[in-house]
Amino acid sequence: MRPRNRKILAGVCAAIAQRFGISVTLVRLGFVFFGFFGVGEVVYIALWVLIPKAK
Repeated sequence: MRPRNRKILAGVCAAIAQRFGISVTLVRLGFVFFGFFGVGEVVYIALWVLIPKAK
């Protein structure tokens, strides 16, 4: 579930970090790194659609 707090854009990175128990900063850096290859943006948008928002 994408949390309502700890988010910058859509909460995708916060949801992944919470699910796997890792730092949100590491997840965000991973998306930036993969963004250089053109994959990060596509994956982020797909996860934005797929991960439900917390109620």
